[in-house]
This record gives sequence, structure tokens and C-alpha cells, in this order.
Amino acid sequence: MSFEHVLELIKNILITQTGIPNLTGGQGLMLCIGLLFLYLAIAKEYEPLLLLPIGFGIFIVNFPLAPLMGYTEHGNPELIRAFYKYGVEWEIIPCVIFLGLGAMTDFGPLIANPKTLLIGAGAQLGVFITYMGTLFFGFTLKEAASVGIIGGADGPTTIYLTAKLAPHLLGANALAAYSYMAMVPLIQPPIMRWMTTHKQRCIRMRQLREVSAREKLLFPLIACFLIILLIPAVAPLMGMFMFGNLMRESFVVKRLTDTAQNSLMNIVTIFLGLSVGATMQADKFLHWKPMLIFAFGLGDFVICTFGGILTVHIMNLFLKEKMNPLIGSAGVSAVPMCARVSHSEGLKADPENWLLMHAMGPNLAGVIGSAAAAGMFIAMFQ
Repeated sequence: MSFEHVLELIKNILITQTGIPNLTGGQGLMLCIGLLFLYLAIAKEYEPLLLLPIGFGIFIVNFPLAPLMGYTEHGNPELIRAFYKYGVEWEIIPCVIFLGLGAMTDFGPLIANPKTLLIGAGAQLGVFITYMGTLFFGFTLKEAASVGIIGGADGPTTIYLTAKLAPHLLGANALAAYSYMAMVPLIQPPIMRWMTTHKQRCIRMRQLREVSAREKLLFPLIACFLIILLIPAVAPLMGMFMFGNLMRESFVVKRLTDTAQNSLMNIVTIFLGLSVGATMQADKFLHWKPMLIFAFGLGDFVICTFGGILTVHIMNLFLKEKMNPLIGSAGVSAVPMCARVSHSEGLKADPENWLLMHAMGPNLAGVIGSAAAAGMFIAMFQ
């Protein structure tokens, strides 16, 4: 074999078997975006449990010729495609995450003050306004619904609905949801201060009553009955959520509860993050719709926060014992970040005003509200 033949062979190998000559500008940009999210997760600790695997998924899937998100010659899914197909497309992972969330959740504050359910409902205002707004920018009905749910600040619900209605937007929607959830302490306080006076921020609420073990045990069963009867499409999410909570409150399956809270939750979080990140391939992500989603997502969060606080103001017109309107922002369902922001803003106005447990009620109501909104969209469009 001549020297020229050897050079030609090496050239062919470089072209066909390595990614170097096949790397596009778009892939290079997505590699940088992946590194940016890894930096935010590691250095800034912004939602690291999700942004780290999502960032690495973005990073690794944008290497040319990498056998990760395609299919083999025999039609079998490659590594991360298998995670995505069986976990996300089959809607298993979001439901399992809801199982774990239910096992972690104490519904005591919501049971003690059930009228805060209205705050969780009012905080879905942004979901429906954003849904209508995106239609004017060329989004289809299903795409608009999947973008609107971002404002509910519930990652698994966003992923579940998007996988059903607009799977091609999954990466952008999930990334927008988790990114803005991490920025709740930056987004919400200016809106909270703008919508309330100093006197309103200083309102002290009566300590919540003690909730009995029987009430906590019955709550997931009653909630399942009412919610799934009204919105059957939400049964997979709410069913798993309430089952996880039933395990927690029964006190007879502590091993299962511990597994759902820890090991199982950690495992599915890894698979979810990698799967979502890997959907953000340059040829699919670098279009105008994914770019617009981040703008709409921010507006969605702002309007949902506005809706929650506005709901408290309206309720206070009819209540003898006024509620602190700061807890309205906790109707956005990022648990427990939104409740903590309400509490911290209350402390700035009155260092002895403890709002955390009062804010947890609407925070948990927001989880139910966002899932219910997703169920309504599924019933309408699927």
C-alpha cells in the first residue's frame, strides 16, 4: 500500500469515523450552553439536582456521530434514547417523581387552612394567559398548552404534559421551567413588593391549628376521589402523588416510603435529567419557537405570581381575619422555594412575622392546581 493510499485511508477515517470534521457551529453553541448549565448547577447551585444532568445531557448529545439518541441498525434505541423512550415517552418517570413528591409532602398546612386552595387556583392565571398569548405567535393549540404550563413551576407536570402534546418542545419547556424555578428568589420579590403595601406585608396570621393523623390519612383518599372524578385525565399524576402521601401518612410501610423519598427519587431524577437534556440537539433546538419559550416562560411566572397575590387581595375583601398577601406568591407550585420567598419577604417587613407554614398551604395547593390545569389541557387536546 502506497503512502498516498495510507493518507487517503486516514482521511476517510477522520471524515466518517470521527466527529471533528462533522462538528457544526450549532453543535458548538449547544456544547457551550451545556457547559453553561453545568456551571450554574455546580458553581451557583441553581437547581443542581436537575440542571446538572440536563446540562450534561445537552453537552454529550451534541457531539457529532455520538450513538446516544438514535436507533441501531436493528431498530433498537441507543442509550439515552432508551431512557427517553421508556421513561418519558411512556410517561413513567414524571409519574414516579410524583410518587416520591407525595411521599415527601406534609399536607398539614393545607388541611389546616383549606381556603388556601383558592390561592393555588388563582396562581394558575399565568398558565391560561400565556396559553392564549402564544397562539398569536404561531404556536399550535397543543404547543401553546405545553408552554403555558411552565408558569405552574412544576417540572414533572411540565414534562408530562409536553411529552403528551408537544414532545418536540420537551427540552426547551423543561429547561425553561427548571431555570425559572431556580430564579424564583429573583423573580418574585419585586412583584410582591409592587402589589402590597408595607402595612399589608406586616399582617400577622393566627397560628395554624394542629392537624390530626386521621385527617392526614384521609386527605389523599378524599383528594383523589374529588380531583380524579372531576378531571380524569390527571389520574396518573394525582394518583401517584396521593399514593405516595398515603404511604407516608399510614406509618405502616416506612421502608417503601423511605425508598420513594430517597433512592427511587434519585434514580429517576438522573434518568429524567439526562433524557430531557439529550432532546436539545442543535438541529432541533436552535429554532425560533424554543427561543420564544424562554421569554413566554418568564412572563408566565410573573403573571402566575401576580394571580396568586391578587387572589389573596380579593379574598381579604370577604374575610374578617385578613391573610398576608405575601403568601399569594406561594401559589406558584415551586415547593418549597416560593413559600420560603414569601417567608423571607415577610421577615423583611416584620422580623417577628413567621409566614412559612402559612405559605406552605398555597404552595401545596399550587401543585394540585398545576396538575389540574395540565389535566384540563390533556382532556381538551389529546
